[in-house]
Amino acid sequence: MIAIRDRVRFEETDLMAVVYHSRYLPWLEMGRVAYLRACGVDLNVLMEDGILFPIREIQVKYKHSARFDDEYEVQTTLREFNRAKLVFDYKVIRVKDGTVFVEGTTTNVFADKNGKIVRLPAEWFDRINANYIIKNTTLSTFLR
Repeated sequence: MIAIRDRVRFEETDLMAVVYHSRYLPWLEMGRVAYLRACGVDLNVLMEDGILFPIREIQVKYKHSARFDDEYEVQTTLREFNRAKLVFDYKVIRVKDGTVFVEGTTTNVFADKNGKIVRLPAEWFDRINANYIIKNTTLSTFLR
């Protein structure tokens, strides 16, 4: 699992002073990118190599509302991995008391610049697979 922390920004809230529902999706992206970065995968370099990383499916279950200035943690786990796709699970919690804001899952595929699904080359596969094998290890990154 990879855990990153941040705080809710004012611009992420709505008139009811809670985080607008679509604003959770970038938090999941932050967790996904941090997970890959911890595996030694730089998405910029991956894209330069002609491999894109689009989302094919996303599911989010909203449990409790986050509010302005809540410190939150995005916990990202790689549930399934092969040369064609990755499935990530997420949990976003309030740091001070562990309240779960959202739980979610994304399925990402590897594609070329024309959108055709491709198999991930060994160089990249091995980097992710090394971390996937030791998936019970927790790495933490703190943004602020």
